[in-house]
Amino acid sequence: MKSHSQGILVFLCILLSANLLQAQIQKGELKKAKTVSSEISADQKHHYTITLEANQFAFFKLMQRGVDMRVTTYDPAGKKLEDFDSPNGRTGPELFSITSTSKGKYKIEVQPFDGKEPAGTYQLSIQSIKPKASTPNELVDELFTPWDSDDTPGAAVAVVRDGAIIYKKGYGMANLEYDIPNTPSTVFHIASVSKQFTAFSILLLEKEGKLSLDDDIRKYIPEVADFGKTITLKHLATHTSGMRDQWNLLAMAGWRLDDVITKEHVLKLVSRQKELNFNPGDEYLYCNTGFTLLAEVVARVSKQSFAEFTKARIFDPLQMNSTLFYDDHEKIVKNRAYSYYDGQDGFKKSVLSYANVGATSLFTTVEDLSLWSLNFAKPKVGDQAIIEKLNTLAVLNNGKTFGGALGQFVGKYKGLNEIQHGGADAGYRTYLTRFPDENFAVVVFSNSAQFNSGSMAHKVVDIYLKDKLKKRPKKKEEPKEEKPTEKVEIAPETLATYVGKYELQPGFVIAIQERDGVLEAQPTGQPKVKLEPTSLTRFQVVGVPAELEFVPNDGKQVQVVNLLQGGQSMAAKRMKDFDEKAVELSEFVGKFYSEELATTYHFKVEGDKLIAKHSRLSDITFNPSKKDEFSGSTWYFGQVVFVRDDKGVISGCKVSNGRVRSLHFEKID
Repeated sequence: MKSHSQGILVFLCILLSANLLQAQIQKGELKKAKTVSSEISADQKHHYTITLEANQFAFFKLMQRGVDMRVTTYDPAGKKLEDFDSPNGRTGPELFSITSTSKGKYKIEVQPFDGKEPAGTYQLSIQSIKPKASTPNELVDELFTPWDSDDTPGAAVAVVRDGAIIYKKGYGMANLEYDIPNTPSTVFHIASVSKQFTAFSILLLEKEGKLSLDDDIRKYIPEVADFGKTITLKHLATHTSGMRDQWNLLAMAGWRLDDVITKEHVLKLVSRQKELNFNPGDEYLYCNTGFTLLAEVVARVSKQSFAEFTKARIFDPLQMNSTLFYDDHEKIVKNRAYSYYDGQDGFKKSVLSYANVGATSLFTTVEDLSLWSLNFAKPKVGDQAIIEKLNTLAVLNNGKTFGGALGQFVGKYKGLNEIQHGGADAGYRTYLTRFPDENFAVVVFSNSAQFNSGSMAHKVVDIYLKDKLKKRPKKKEEPKEEKPTEKVEIAPETLATYVGKYELQPGFVIAIQERDGVLEAQPTGQPKVKLEPTSLTRFQVVGVPAELEFVPNDGKQVQVVNLLQGGQSMAAKRMKDFDEKAVELSEFVGKFYSEELATTYHFKVEGDKLIAKHSRLSDITFNPSKKDEFSGSTWYFGQVVFVRDDKGVISGCKVSNGRVRSLHFEKID
């Protein structure tokens, strides 16, 4: 949910099929201003109809009560239109829509998510029926209909083209307690979209000759440990420093990420680190720590706080009058949106008390961020040389690029050059995407944790740039059976060869299981999710631009699965079978202390499980995965490898969680 989670693969899912016969029950026609209530069980499908004229947009709400539902819509000829399944579990709304192309009866099919769902109830109602949108602005409004409500958090959007804001609007509520709506002038915390301003500030100082991107970070912040390898400012600005991520470290040290976390807290933690994840420049691994350090470099070199520097050098010149870096968690901010998540009993506050800047904590509006996007075409602050440097892809020690520039990511979207970054802290979800060749940008902010800002921003792009977007070309070398089809049937014996545990990197394992003919994936420290096949060997991660590709092995157990994401391919190898029952859990009992975190975990055996206890955290449950190696039940303790001394006795352990690798704990009792 927070910035720490951006580099960890997070799966969304839909159900493809269920190996059970479901009773199809005709429930009749839906009428406006009438709510239908019904009970449903796992072996039922409920069918409704609605009569629509041609070119209408109908919006619906299905409230789930104790059962996770999915909805499928069909046109009058019975052709499937769309599947709807938001990741909100067994409570809350499932929002869906139908856009009619011809007059007739459209069908709505509602059913439990899978055959394992308990019986439950739901309420289904028509929220609105109106003419289908025809202009781009109307289409954007239609797109944001689910969030255009006076009893939910919402969003704000701005569209920039040819040097001007051509559309801006707010949806839903900025504050649910006082019924304050979101507007284009509402101030949002924009999380990691902040990073490009930090990199830009460094470039402004470099232009003045006050520093260089190639400088060692210890030249400006000597408190950073000497790892025996030079970490440059450029390494920090491109996520290639090898430093451990601050949020992961704080969580491991016993902090809640809604605690008050200041710059001083982060710097003290960083100063105690003794190892890097990898040699600087060898790899890309998203790291918030680097940008906190860069902001501190700006402050020390300029002799101003980072908030003061950016106000004077960027925000004031661009007339971004509602924008500030929030370095004081007690500061009052006018027109501020608060963030929320969808809980069991409705929306709840998602508290954020950060008082650190650089990696996050920029407060701004979609209007102000639009002014920032305009600066890239006609610079009022900085110059073209700075902007080109900001947008240039970073290069690893091996000469390869990975899509990252300075505080931004550079790539392609449907054939067009795109520069973008998203953000996620607490319940804030934000995105800025720019298309420099089209002189076009989209800004989307939300204050709901259930909102997908990147997906929504790209849907807005699809509306305005539809005549310029290209369809993804099919690879000529791809065999016929690999081409996506409407429905992919995979034999059970083939699915069985995919089942197993695959190690993507040390401490990050993807466990693949099969249930009722559907593959489930469980990444380390995350819940089980389902995958949708697009071919005999490829599975789409629904809602995320990523796929899993199983490499065939002549009908035998697959040994390698490839993660395809962001133009990159990462191979995960099958882990050898391991007899968990043969592990003597009592060997791993004791207290383990980390000097780098200044914290202690007490490992105990409870029942048939190894448990880690901490004074501030919920208990962590571990499952054996290899000899002396366990996977944890929480994201910040994903993998534990126990270390033995010369006599074979456990003397310590090393903990990894994606953005922290092999952090040492010594056994002290």
